[in-house]
Amino acid sequence: MKTLSGPRFALMWLVLALVMVATRFKHFGDMLHLPDASMAVFFLGGLYVRRHVAFVVMVLLAVAMDWVSIRYAGVSDFCVTAAYAFLPLAYAVLWYAGRWYAPRMTPHAVSQLGAFGVALLAAMVSFAISNGSFYWLGGRYAQPHMAEYLMRLWQWGPLFVRTTMGYVAVALVAHALCLRVAALSFAAPHKEA
Repeated sequence: MKTLSGPRFALMWLVLALVMVATRFKHFGDMLHLPDASMAVFFLGGLYVRRHVAFVVMVLLAVAMDWVSIRYAGVSDFCVTAAYAFLPLAYAVLWYAGRWYAPRMTPHAVSQLGAFGVALLAAMVSFAISNGSFYWLGGRYAQPHMAEYLMRLWQWGPLFVRTTMGYVAVALVAHALCLRVAALSFAAPHKEA
């Protein structure tokens, strides 16, 4: 897949940033709250946006949103511990997995399935990093041990990974539909005036 040009790059980055802002915390209330799309946004950012500086800006946006939600929106700071420093690493796994796969993206369905598979593996590793750092370094558990960690990983991992994969699947289907529409409009016979 080709690297996006300036205007397309800016539009894609803006769309991803808006999705993260819209889903990162409950600012519209429970009725309109969508699950957090941050993990999917980082994978899709790597896949479509790719630029290193965009990754850094996206991490800073995530941190700023967390700060605003804790400081002004009354969101609990329970998850903000020393382990919070590992979130950029967890997000980097997603971003750079997408970035790694981007040159392999083609208009074929097998390529879309490949992107989905890479996203799945990256989401599992990313969650293990964020959850593991919170469990082992967060100071919230008096006597952490492997059995409890594995139980918590199994308890919460599928939810986070499933949510991420839901967003990634929607994005990949939208990508395939856009390619199909573009191919059909390009192949349509042009009428002479």
